[in-house]
Amino acid sequence: MRESSVEKRDEREEGAPTGPEVKIPIPNALKAQLVDDWERITKDKLLVPLPRNPTVAQMLTQYQEHRRANKEKRKTARRDDDEIVDEIIDGLKVYFDKALGNILLYRFERYQYKQMLEQYPERNPAEIYGSEHLLRLFVQLPHLITHTNMDDDAVQLLKEHLGDILKYLHKFAPSLFADEYESASPAYVAVAKAT
Repeated sequence: MRESSVEKRDEREEGAPTGPEVKIPIPNALKAQLVDDWERITKDKLLVPLPRNPTVAQMLTQYQEHRRANKEKRKTARRDDDEIVDEIIDGLKVYFDKALGNILLYRFERYQYKQMLEQYPERNPAEIYGSEHLLRLFVQLPHLITHTNMDDDAVQLLKEHLGDILKYLHKFAPSLFADEYESASPAYVAVAKAT
């Protein structure tokens, strides 16, 4: 027996995200960084040198320190602002660690990821990877947030803080993103193509 189009539509709607819809504006220079990153990896078969310096964890700590040092300049500083930022930073690290192997890597990088996990078993991905991969998470975050049950006020607050982190990434991009990517060995290329 065939399903009616109404039943199919109801099934799709049941599996659809029900959380808030969010747009996180990414500065144009960072969009260009994403495109360059994609081209270097997928077309030029280059790799981000790992472990990165600074790592995602180090960069987010630097952001927290920068934010606290410039607290007086912000007009909207709330009493509990530092606690909120700490919670968002902790959440970003958790999301990064969970998302990296699942949705943030290009196919060509998957073997490198496996190598890094074997080489640094005591470290989380946020303690190995850098801003190049964190920026990819920001692209995915709107979709991930739609799968949460956050209320509108929490989403607005999160959006403001994520925007602030993106401004920090943009402002300090020369020290946060790799200038040069590494050439992959012929053996790596062969294994990466096979997987």
